[in-house]
Amino acid sequence: MSWQGYVDTNLVGTGKVTTAAIIGLKGGVWAASPGFNVSPEEQQAIIKGLDDPTPLQASGVYVNGKKYLTLQANPRSIYGKAAGDGVCIVRTSQAVLIGAYTSPLLPGDANKVVEGLADYLISVGY
Repeated sequence: MSWQGYVDTNLVGTGKVTTAAIIGLKGGVWAASPGFNVSPEEQQAIIKGLDDPTPLQASGVYVNGKKYLTLQANPRSIYGKAAGDGVCIVRTSQAVLIGAYTSPLLPGDANKVVEGLADYLISVGY
């Protein structure tokens, strides 16, 4: 499956994630939902935040120009919230999955989808 296929089918296609992107750990967008733009600055902050979450915990995480309050950040994942909306960011061996959801979608459902795809990609070497 192509990277765009993972975004379209395994993330957004579940109905639990509104928009999504896959970026490389070295930067660069591998695939994204239409209109979902993760800027180079946002990519860099996310990748650095997975190694050292302190800045994200202090000032939040930005995705697609939107600021999310950081609820949790560790070397594997970052969870953010903005009013009823949220974002789940999960690192694999070579990439970072970003799934954003809007109300009335539920955080737990979105997180399960993004984390599940990350587990699969890790199991096949990505």
